[in-house]
Amino acid sequence: MGGLPADGPVTTLPREFFARPVLDVSRDLLGAHLTHGGVTIRVTETEAYAGHGVDPGSHAFRGETPRTAPMFGPPGVTYVYFTYGMHWMLCLVTGELGTAEAVLVRAGEVVDGHDVAAARRPGIRERDWCRGPARLATTLALDGSHTGRDFCHPPLGPVPSIDLTVATGEPRPDHTIRSGPRVGVSGPGGDGTAYPWRFWTDGEPTVSAYRPGVIRRRSR
Repeated sequence: MGGLPADGPVTTLPREFFARPVLDVSRDLLGAHLTHGGVTIRVTETEAYAGHGVDPGSHAFRGETPRTAPMFGPPGVTYVYFTYGMHWMLCLVTGELGTAEAVLVRAGEVVDGHDVAAARRPGIRERDWCRGPARLATTLALDGSHTGRDFCHPPLGPVPSIDLTVATGEPRPDHTIRSGPRVGVSGPGGDGTAYPWRFWTDGEPTVSAYRPGVIRRRSR
């Protein structure tokens, strides 16, 4: 199955869409509509993360932990993680069961639920409501209680579902899509030549600024 349909009504993306290599899904999600907590965004930026032993920039690189367990699950499940002691980030699990691949939804434009979004982001410019993954999660009212949840329909057996919808929206022409190094990833995984796994739509004001990763040394 390929990317977003070129036209027609907005429909929920099936599990088969996510049961593909993470690079394909990450690119094809640009222009998709993501809805949760009374707000709908159009995705403008993503990052791909491969799994165990494959991607040194991935949380799953060294194997499964209680935190990363959702990444090792089936496609169509959320992985919502906490970072820097203050921010939540939303990832959508892709690929086959056990491959631990996931797409980080980095940025988007609010296209519905503006009043709700404004109430959650008081004093923030509309352009910046979802300009970056932490801002995006806040605007969509996502936190750690939403990790490991099935967002595809029909539900995935006993896995608890979440009221989050990823649907077709406005597919991006190939000539408007850019790729480059992932934001804030240090070490080999931050090498933009080996891992140009950040995707964004050219000219979108909601796309976040690039910042290279910094290796943090432990204090003695």
